[in-house]
Amino acid sequence: MDLQVHSERQSDTGRLRSPALLRPVFAALDLGTNNCRLLIAKSAPGGGFRVIDAFSRIVRLGEGLSRNDRLSDLAMERTIAALRVCGSKIERRGVTSARAVGTEACRRAVNCPEFVAAVERETGIALEIISSQEEGRLALAGCASLLESSPPYALVFDIGGGSTELMWLALEDGRPPRILDQISIRCGVIGLTEEFGGPDVTPAMYNRMIDAVADAIAPFEARNRIQDRVAAGQVQMLGTSGTVTTLAGVHLGLGRYDRRAVDGSYLRIDHARTVIEHLVGLDFDGRARHPCIGYDRADLVVAGCAVLDALCDVWPVERLRIADRGLREGILVDLIGATGE
Repeated sequence: MDLQVHSERQSDTGRLRSPALLRPVFAALDLGTNNCRLLIAKSAPGGGFRVIDAFSRIVRLGEGLSRNDRLSDLAMERTIAALRVCGSKIERRGVTSARAVGTEACRRAVNCPEFVAAVERETGIALEIISSQEEGRLALAGCASLLESSPPYALVFDIGGGSTELMWLALEDGRPPRILDQISIRCGVIGLTEEFGGPDVTPAMYNRMIDAVADAIAPFEARNRIQDRVAAGQVQMLGTSGTVTTLAGVHLGLGRYDRRAVDGSYLRIDHARTVIEHLVGLDFDGRARHPCIGYDRADLVVAGCAVLDALCDVWPVERLRIADRGLREGILVDLIGATGE
């Protein structure tokens, strides 16, 4: 899949000068528990798409949700402000087909209907709340091209703000990955941080987060016996989330995050755990100063590390493939496929 970022000149009115204006323009918006992310793209010759605009902002929509199952007024205000930017970009780029989805925070919040109505009223964006199964399907569609034909089974995971999605796949040459089982566990980085962590995490707090994740994935392991396949060398692992891309960036020693260096790279689990040990040992300010983390994520990255630690304790693969792509790209694949482009 071609994910080249491509800029096109605009006139003063915002209309594209290029004859490519006649081609459909697609927009995919992923409103997660922690982030609001938008991609705008056109189909590319030979398949895939070219990104012509993008937006990402940490909004922490799910902040405090674990206490009362409600979206707070401040969180909704932050999110709607970000969505206004998205709405402006969608209009300016002349988008002809769009899909905007909300995930775990929206699924869980009892006041989500009021929030969705406010979003459409104030930004013009019709937000669709999708199931965890649809979230997993879209994430897989967006990153499946990074799976190899061998080993014949794969674990794909997405560590989000409010939940972690897990998919157990069978891989066959010349055929799309087949989902054998999937699960969504309420072990996302915001929820775990609020329950067990905070700006400063002790070793005891960190171990409790690992235990919580291990307990949540135990039924998934029991019914699929994935450990047996791992022991036989039959399982590859693919991760798509800010946690794994951050760990890869830190391991590579990047002076600033570079998607081109991270997306599709491999990270050995022993190297990942070396990075995790380093990050968990730092205080909040130490993590915040790292160019691949920053102040907005310095508290949350530890919880993401705990999720990955737990996954690798249960399923000790040798290495992890890193995907800086997922749900938004899956939406674009669907939208473009529906037009026959």
